[in-house]
Amino acid sequence: MGIEVTKKLFTVDEYYRMAEAGILGPEDRVELIDGEIIKMSPIGHRHMGCVNKANRLFIEALGRRAVVSPQNPVLLSMWTEPQPDLTVLKPRDDDYDSKKPEHADALLVIEIAESSLSYDRDIKVPHYAAAGIPEVWIEDLTRDQLLVYRDPGKDGYLNSLTLRRGDSVSPLAFPDVTFNVSDLLPSENK
Repeated sequence: MGIEVTKKLFTVDEYYRMAEAGILGPEDRVELIDGEIIKMSPIGHRHMGCVNKANRLFIEALGRRAVVSPQNPVLLSMWTEPQPDLTVLKPRDDDYDSKKPEHADALLVIEIAESSLSYDRDIKVPHYAAAGIPEVWIEDLTRDQLLVYRDPGKDGYLNSLTLRRGDSVSPLAFPDVTFNVSDLLPSENK
């Protein structure tokens, strides 16, 4: 006779209460996905450099037209709050200090994947699509490419592109801004 077990799933509010109680500390690299607390991969120097580079490029290109938010949570549902590497948010006068960003605030999410590609692509990207985030980019550091997902649908993004060094890309929300893929990826002389 088998034993039936169930998981205890947490809401975003419960997740934050755990942090307030000290169960989760600031040094814990975790995010909440479908009510489960997921340990995130450690950040290596190439990953960190790409976050810094993308942050700088987007701030320079967009100025006050958007809020560029590095490694901060975005509320997708009461059960899911990932921490993308970079989120380009709709501008707000308070820079989101009175209310955390929600899915409707996100114009573009960028994930940087060195060891987390399958998790980012297969788990997080579908959640972003289901929440209606218009566009997601994954910087795939292992294959030296940029994966672009656009047009969210019920079952995922309807359009995807794979871009390489030498290609360029413009965010859907800012078609007048163009980035060279080479500028987003790590330097070729690793």
